[in-house]
This record gives sequence, C-alpha cells and structure tokens, in this order.
Amino acid sequence: MQIDAILDTRAKPQALAELAVLAEAQGLGGIWVSSLNDSRDPYANLTLAAQATRRIALGPIAVNPFDTHPLKIAAAFLTLNEIAGGRARLVVGGGGEALEALGIKPARRVRAVRECIEIIQAAKTGAPVNHEGELYKVRNCRFGWLEAPQPPVYAGAGQEQMLRMAAQASDGIMMSDVPPGPARSVIAALDTALAARRKTRPAFWTSVFTAWHVYDDLAEARAEAKRWLLLRGIFRPWLLAEFLDPADVDLVMASRPAFARAFVTGSDKVEGVRDSVLDALVDHVTLCGTPRDIERIAEKLRALGAAGLGGVALRLYARPDASIRLISEHLSQLL
Repeated sequence: MQIDAILDTRAKPQALAELAVLAEAQGLGGIWVSSLNDSRDPYANLTLAAQATRRIALGPIAVNPFDTHPLKIAAAFLTLNEIAGGRARLVVGGGGEALEALGIKPARRVRAVRECIEIIQAAKTGAPVNHEGELYKVRNCRFGWLEAPQPPVYAGAGQEQMLRMAAQASDGIMMSDVPPGPARSVIAALDTALAARRKTRPAFWTSVFTAWHVYDDLAEARAEAKRWLLLRGIFRPWLLAEFLDPADVDLVMASRPAFARAFVTGSDKVEGVRDSVLDALVDHVTLCGTPRDIERIAEKLRALGAAGLGGVALRLYARPDASIRLISEHLSQLL
C-alpha cells in the first residue's frame, strides 16, 4: 500500500519543501495539498518542493471546474509538472464547502468533472485541444512547451455515477473519508465500471483521503479530530448507517449548521450532538489515537488494502514533521 501525506497548503512554500524532503527521505509515496478558499495557491506553493525533491510525487486535491476553467487548471497543473520533471498529479472533484462560500451551485457535477478531466487529458499530450462539450469549450489550444512525461489525472469519486465517469476518463480515483466496509462496496462498483472499459486495478490507481490525528496526548488527538468533523464527509446517510443507529443518522444529517459553527469557532463540542455520537464519527472516519494505538491503526490501513485500495492519503494537522516520522517508523511494513 502506498502511503501519501496531505499537507496544509496554507503553510509557506519553504515549509512545504522541507516536509516534502522529509517525506521523500522517509519513504512516503507522495505529498498532496488541498485547494481551499483561504489557502495559498496550491500549484505555486509546491514549486519549491518540486525543486527540492527527486522522487516523490506531488500535486493538489481536489480542484474543481466550477471556480476555475478546466484549461486554466491544465495550464497550472502542467506547469507544476514541468518543474517537477513529470512527478505532478492532480485530483479533480465536484466542489463542496469551498463552493458554498463562493455562492456557486455546482450543477451537473459528473458532467463538469468529466469534461474537466477530458480537457486536461487532451492538453497534457501537447496536441491541439478542441473540446466541444456541453459545459466547456476549447478551440485549437496547444501547450507546445511541454517536455516532461505526461502526469496522471485522478477523479475524486465514491458514488456510482462518478465512478463510471472516472473509469472512462481518468487514470484513477481518490475517495474521501471512507472506512474499510463501505470502501469494499465502492471498489466493487469501480471494478464493474472498469470491466466495461476493459481496465483493471492496480493499473487504475486508487486511494482514500483519511484524517490522521495521532499524538502522545489522546485528549489532544480526539479534540482535534472532532473540530474537523465538518470536513470529514460525514453527511452521507449510507456511510453513517454503517455505525450509527437510524435516529443518530438523522441527528447528524440535521446538525450540519451546528457542525459548521463548531468548525468556525474551533470547538470540539457540537451543539445538540452527544459526545458518544462524535466519538463514533471520530472512530470510524478518522485515524485517531496515540503511538500506543499504532497496531490498531495499522490494522485499519491493512483492512483498506484488503478492500482493494492501492493507497491511502493521510491528512496531517499539528506537527506534520513528527507525524511523517511516526508513520515511516511504525507503518514501514505497509510502505
């Protein structure tokens, strides 16, 4: 299983470069940075990391075609790929909380993501791009300056329609915050879609975004995990039904404003939601604990691998350098 690290793109480019060098030395497969409204530009912010490393892959997650035209995404991504000597990669998604803050309603998500990926895939060949889509059009644009090897383009996918699209248009998928049980179902649906395209894993890349909250102080770890629950993809009834009873599923689904208020204020308390429910969310959709829990955490990663995933991308929060060393030291058997 390939283990990647997801770093905070609000960090300075010099800090990202230092962490990328450390991650490469510790044997991690890649680093990612999220594309957020309040972050530094994810492409530009990785340029120093690209120059300071030689092997590790790097790129943004998950960009979307609603706030940036796919051709402009392609230009930024392929520029980073040139700087990295062909080691860049990209996840294209359908938006989310970032679009809500901009007042953008992401209509026809699957179609938009598909056309975005198709445009980037065409642009990376260096041939003229002529795309007459339902949502986006590009006429006779050619990136004649390309020299680096063509980079992979992945889709942020976990639902059936997006999986079918990804199997056709992309080089792989990254799902978000999915435990092993539901992941097995997602992979089964993906395999069906891939078979229709005469594709198979592992040539078709698969990974899952998973939050990492592992510190010496368990209270610190659990408080941090609860503060970030809004962004953990918890508002999916089919996912919650795996570990919550129906009444608590309804409670979580009705409490999104309360989760948002907790996130904005940095609180680990969510108004109207019992601690036992918050604990269940943390236990099932994150990796949370202390170094003494590493074997339990490793077992969950093995279960993700057994479900069919080729990799996991661990979102690191406080003290990412210490987390990278801990991951390398204790999870080396998975690398």
